[in-house]
Amino acid sequence: MPRQVIHTEHAPKAIGTYSQAVRVGNTVYLSGQIPLDPATMTLVDDNMEMQIRRVFDNLSAVAEAAGGTLGDVVKLNVFLTDLGHFPLVNEIMANYFSEPYPARAAIGVAALPRGAGVEMDAILVLPD
Repeated sequence: MPRQVIHTEHAPKAIGTYSQAVRVGNTVYLSGQIPLDPATMTLVDDNMEMQIRRVFDNLSAVAEAAGGTLGDVVKLNVFLTDLGHFPLVNEIMANYFSEPYPARAAIGVAALPRGAGVEMDAILVLPD
């Protein structure tokens, strides 16, 4: 199956050798998003709530560019520099997702690009 590269100006530009997302058939693989403001390419405030919301907004923009929504996410990976923020991720995620929720992993990491406190990537399956 051919690959289709997904790109939108409504999410941060790639800061490395990767695409914002790649679609193969009905499956879309979203690259990790950190809390960068797409207009300025700078990290949002150090406030963790703002960082988590920005990441979900960035993922949403890429999902929309691929022809889907966050409701099409089947797998979400959450990377946190402080797992103490995991309850906040759950609280905010409830504003972006509804049941049935995607499968998910939460991973504690030592550091993330640009000093971010959170990064997420996702897999979407689009309807036929």
